This record gives sequence, C-alpha cells and structure tokens, in this order.
Amino acid sequence: MRYREINFDGLVGPTHNYAGLSTGNLASQLHRGDRSNPRSAALQGLEKAMTLGRRGFPQAILPPPARPEIRALRNWGFAGKSDEDVLAEAGRSAPQLLAAAASASAMWTANACTMTPSCDSRDGRAHFSPANLNAKLHRSIEPGFTHRLLSAIFDDEERFSVHPPLSGGDGMADEGAANHTRFCQSFSAAGLHLFVFGRSAILRDLPGPRHYPARQTLESCQSIARRHGIPEEQSLFLQQSPAAVDAGVFHNDVISVGHLETFLVHEDAFLHQPDALSRLQDAYFLLTDRRLQIIEVPRDRVSLREAVRTYLFNSQLLEMEPGRLLLVVPSECTRSKAVSTLLETYLRDPENPVSEVLSFNLHESMRNGGGPACLRQRIVLSANEERHLRGRILLDEALCQDLTGWVMRHYRDHLSPADLGDPRLLEEVRTALDELSGILHLPDLYQF
Repeated sequence: MRYREINFDGLVGPTHNYAGLSTGNLASQLHRGDRSNPRSAALQGLEKAMTLGRRGFPQAILPPPARPEIRALRNWGFAGKSDEDVLAEAGRSAPQLLAAAASASAMWTANACTMTPSCDSRDGRAHFSPANLNAKLHRSIEPGFTHRLLSAIFDDEERFSVHPPLSGGDGMADEGAANHTRFCQSFSAAGLHLFVFGRSAILRDLPGPRHYPARQTLESCQSIARRHGIPEEQSLFLQQSPAAVDAGVFHNDVISVGHLETFLVHEDAFLHQPDALSRLQDAYFLLTDRRLQIIEVPRDRVSLREAVRTYLFNSQLLEMEPGRLLLVVPSECTRSKAVSTLLETYLRDPENPVSEVLSFNLHESMRNGGGPACLRQRIVLSANEERHLRGRILLDEALCQDLTGWVMRHYRDHLSPADLGDPRLLEEVRTALDELSGILHLPDLYQF
C-alpha cells in the first residue's frame, strides 16, 4: 500500500498578536507589546504552503480556533450578560488573561497533535493524539478545538483513531509533534519514532534546565507510543539538552529536523549527545538494516544562540527525488553569515543530501517564535485513507485563491495587545470563521 506525507499547515488566525506569553521562547519575549499584522501573517503562511504545493509536495490546511475564547474567560470567573461584557471585564481587570484567551498560537500546528501512520500501529489505523499543551496557559485552551477539528477531518473509525488529549496534568505535559520525528526508508515502510522529552515526572535524578522550564515529559511520550500501538522496537526516547532549553530551545524542532533517513541536528541538541545519536543509529539499523544519514552541525560553525536566532533547524526537509532534499528555511537564515556559509557548504558537497535551499519571509510568525516547521503538522496517509478525509482541506489553486480572498476581506493589517478587548474584533472574527467553515466544507466546526 502506498503512503505519502501531507503537510497540514496552520492557517494563522485573525487575532495574531505579540503579547509575549511564552516564557522560554526568546522571540516571543523580545517582541512583547509590538504591533502585529494578522493579514500579512496569514498571507505569508499561505504563500509558503502554496509554493510548496506547486513544487509537488502535498499540502493541506488546518483552520484556527475562535479567539478570543469567551468560554475560557467565563471559566476563569469573568461574568457578563453578553460576550462583549465578559471581554470588557477581562480587558479592564486582567489584560494578560484576556491575551491568553485571544492568542493565535494554534497557528503552529506542529504542536497540534502527534500522529502515527496506520503502517506502524498494531491495529492498522492511523492514530492522532491532540497535545494537551499543559505547560502554557494560553496554549492549554487549544486541545478541545483541536480534538473536535481532527475528529471532523478524520471521521472514519475504521481507518482513523482520534484520541482525547492526555490527562494527568503537569506530569503528562505533551507538546505534540514538535518533539517527535519519524524516520523511515519510505513513507510506506516501518518507521522509527523518535520522541524527545525535557524532563520526567517520576525520575527525579535526571538533570534539568535552570532558567527555563522543560515542557515535555518522558511519561507523556511513552503514553503516546502505547496508546498508538507503536511496537517497542519502533520507539526511542531521548532527552533534550538542558543547556539547549536554557538557550531558548523550548521544543526539539528548534534544534533538529528529520525526514526519511536524514537527520539534521545541532551538536548541542541532546543530553549526552554522542551516546544519544549512537542509540538512534543503532535503533534504526536494528529495525531496517539501514543507516541514518546524521548531519551534525558543530557549535563552532553555528552557535546555539545563532541557531535559535535564525531558526535554522525549525525548517522543513522535503524529498525532491531519491537522495536529493529541499531544505525550507526562514529568510533569517539567509541574512546570517554563519548559517548561509554552512548551507553553501552543503550545496557544494555532492555527498550531502541537501540539494536546494528555499527561504520564505515568515517575519510575522518568526517574531513570535515560529518558523516553517512550527507551521506544519506532518500527516502520513495511504491513498485509501486520503479518500476518506472530510472537508475541503487539501490545498490547491482554487482553495488558495478562496482563502486569500477571505483573509483580505476579514483580517486587520495591524493589531496590538491593547486591541484584543475591542468588541468589534470579536464580531469580526466570528463573522470570518463562520464564512471559513463554509469555504472548508466543515459545518458546525465553530461553537460561539
């Protein structure tokens, strides 16, 4: 059975703003309070997705949740006869809680869920677990909508299993596919699932970061592997370097990226890295009788600080043809001498699989700490499974044109955190999302 990878890109929501809610994310903190441009943010994301679609890489769209999330504000004690009253009270008395309820962070769909292809699961179904995102208040309100959205798109229990988010609070903190990579010879072949964690809720002797909290637990990774029915020999669990977390590597996709049998990784990505990479290589060889091509970037070529600043590793690797990979990077990489020199070296090396580098202006997303990899969720499906997807979500020229027109009609070209309490914004968002559900053929997706 033939499988292929579809990149499901998050459509940036109308409340995209810079409230600086994500501690440990240096870009988020640096641009706190700045004025954003939601329209440009959405168009930049669509341009990346459609450009890759035109290059032959399958793309799909995941719509944003409704924001501000009034039900969350009511749950947090803000009262009023109308939703506008609730919004006003929150804006007056707790603007940071209003900012959390209005965050557009669901645009980074690498955190939406972790998925396992049916060719890797014991029951022969594709499995999805929405991330609970317990580590951050503004993201912890996303899983309910994510579960509803995935259940609507993958609405076929014979072929798909959409699990609820993990329960268990902080001990089961799960950040989704930003800490997960599947290695395989082809998408149809058995894959090795690399789960990366920052801490353990049970093992107290593990070293941890000192400045910023580690977000993903070992226990959540193990739980995802169990509930998805991944055989033990197809799972590997490695710990992030605590020093990397303190340098701003809040997710593993900020410091490494893998695709098929290639792994591009910084020297300081993992705890005890030589041993970690040896374990990875051994696990893959035992499963496939093949070796991974691990491209380790030395710290003296690109420092940890420069890797975080440019988001070199928050990139996409895509196979153009066997042995030739396209590396999709944010334009910040091309303006870095260290990073651009490294990439030029790769392009000149016939033994290096990176054969082309394609950069995108994702300035709006990058200022909040999200690059190309953050904006996409990798979904591996068989041709038969693709035929059973619900909704108009596979991106083509017609859908891109419809979404571009929709953005131009409904999105503001500037937004500051102070604007989040504007009742007109709430009305604008709801009108826009009501129309979007029609464009995507996903009725009843939004429950205002």
